[in-house]
Amino acid sequence: MNQPLTLPFYAKLTFILLSLICISLIVYIGSDVITPVMLAFMFTVLLLPLHSLLHLKLRFPIYIASFITVFVFVLCIAGILTFLSFQITDLANDFDIIKKNAIAFYNNLQSYIHEQFQISIWEQKKYIEKVTNDSVQNGSGTLGTAIGSLSDVLFNCMLVVVFTFLFLLYKTHFILFLAKLFDKQDHAKLLEIITHIKISINNYILGLIFEMFVVSILTGLGLWIIGAKYFILLGLMTGILNLIPYIGITIAGILTILSSLTGTPDVSMIVSILVVNIIVQLIDNNVLVPLIINSKVEINAFVSIIGIIVGGGVAGISGMFLAIPLLAILKIIFDRIESLEPWGYVMGNHMPKKFTWRIRKLKNANKNVD
Repeated sequence: MNQPLTLPFYAKLTFILLSLICISLIVYIGSDVITPVMLAFMFTVLLLPLHSLLHLKLRFPIYIASFITVFVFVLCIAGILTFLSFQITDLANDFDIIKKNAIAFYNNLQSYIHEQFQISIWEQKKYIEKVTNDSVQNGSGTLGTAIGSLSDVLFNCMLVVVFTFLFLLYKTHFILFLAKLFDKQDHAKLLEIITHIKISINNYILGLIFEMFVVSILTGLGLWIIGAKYFILLGLMTGILNLIPYIGITIAGILTILSSLTGTPDVSMIVSILVVNIIVQLIDNNVLVPLIINSKVEINAFVSIIGIIVGGGVAGISGMFLAIPLLAILKIIFDRIESLEPWGYVMGNHMPKKFTWRIRKLKNANKNVD
């Protein structure tokens, strides 16, 4: 019988670091393919109940069940985008008013800076012209880059739809492939890991959708109270952009402020919008996220922030969105493999009770050994 190979700690650490470097390099190089695949995997997990209903309960052939499931998913996304496009069209009709009020707000801001900081309007204009010229020079080819980025986004969306369909179609095939990779005595643990991954990702995505609707309703209600125009559109956009960690809410705030210029260039309206956004974010960060998101994935804030930063550096916004569910998958795997259990523990958000007592007990044990 083969005995397991025992390695010293420094050798294990070296292999772990080399593995992390290789995996990071592979993900970075192949992010254009890996990112759509991971997004499709997440959407597949979300759509599994509908697919199971069509295929197992209603006895649809698996091809038809997969097609109908993906079609319903695309139809829902298209419905949201259509509603947003109609709202944005109405907003675009007020572009002249926005431009007029923006100029008035800009002039008022220049006067305020002149009065408070003794900087003349001519000096302000000169500085802005310099910054604008530098931006134009550095941003040559911006239109071509934007068109290229748009085509990449559309292509990736098509890939996500295709991959989602294929994941649903070959779901059993992939599960059997995993079963063939491991010995029969490990199949029970493998099934447990797959089941927990499915439940965790499903709960996480449903939690994100619920959070999006709550943030949209709270933001829209707040904007309606202060008298902002297009409060339904702006509330929905804030909820959708809030799915993008950190930068999403900033973009939503800027768009909301610009849209407020359809009514008045008054500074008080802009201040009111900022107050609404701050209040909604306080509710989101202190109530919704701990209650809805963190309770589903059980990842601590330290690991989450690092994962989001790394994901953003590797795959941009998509990587930031995928960071948390991927960390949740890793934690589920680590928690159920004895040699990797410490890594799962350090990723968790649980704090042991009587922590001081445990440290004192450990110190006493070490003294007794000495």
